[in-house]
Amino acid sequence: MTINCKGNLIDLNSPKVMGVLNLTPDSFYDGGKYKDEKAILLQTEKMLTEGATFIDVGAYSSRPGADHISVDEELKRMLPVVTLLLQHFPDILLSIDSFRSEVAQHCIEQGAAIINDISAGALDPRMMETVAKASVPYIMMHMQGTPQTMKDLNTYNDLLIDICTYFSEKIAAARALGIHDLIIDPGFGFAKNIAQNYELLQKFSLLQTFELPLLAGLSRKSMIYKVLGKTPEEALNGTTALHMIALEKGANILRVHDVKEAVECVTLFKKISVETE
Repeated sequence: MTINCKGNLIDLNSPKVMGVLNLTPDSFYDGGKYKDEKAILLQTEKMLTEGATFIDVGAYSSRPGADHISVDEELKRMLPVVTLLLQHFPDILLSIDSFRSEVAQHCIEQGAAIINDISAGALDPRMMETVAKASVPYIMMHMQGTPQTMKDLNTYNDLLIDICTYFSEKIAAARALGIHDLIIDPGFGFAKNIAQNYELLQKFSLLQTFELPLLAGLSRKSMIYKVLGKTPEEALNGTTALHMIALEKGANILRVHDVKEAVECVTLFKKISVETE
């Protein structure tokens, strides 16, 4: 199971870690931390040194109820950082966390390797076409509504059946346009309450029926810290516990704020897998 990133075949049979770099002032955990070039470069270097295969850059906060910003504002936040990172780390594999085709197009032209779309094309009908023309891997996430409305859109006939139906339709649309490298993200925390998030994790392995790489975005989310009665800042231990479960259930990519701990989790998981084969 591989994806082609700028001519490099990345083997996802061995799980990989995607480090998160938020450029938003209002993200739920690290909003506003990386305001200047020095802070951005230091954090990126830290994540790469700790073993991140991908760096996921986002300039539009997708936390529940987040403020909506314009395309121009998103580009203003995003493009200088994409340029900066590629100048300092020429081999970096940048994932662009955006649901807007215009942002995706500009970032791909700068040298981004992956597009990570929380709406799987639902919020911009031109997104899949843009990705197809650029021949870059496409992460498709499950969500209902928008970041502003999704909190109240968590009604399902059957959670897993509905999610699988959603992905069947999205995969068909992507394949019809010629997108080859697809990654599925079931969207923990997006239009799902705490009970639904744990049901999704419990049944995560069912998504392997699509025979596509699976991404798990669990890091420091409310499904962890609210259950533990803690804050996002105190949710690292809980995050690591759920990361191991996600790996056991087939996750190929962990999208995380804490790269070192996630890489250690992958290392131990691979050790268990080898010893039990």
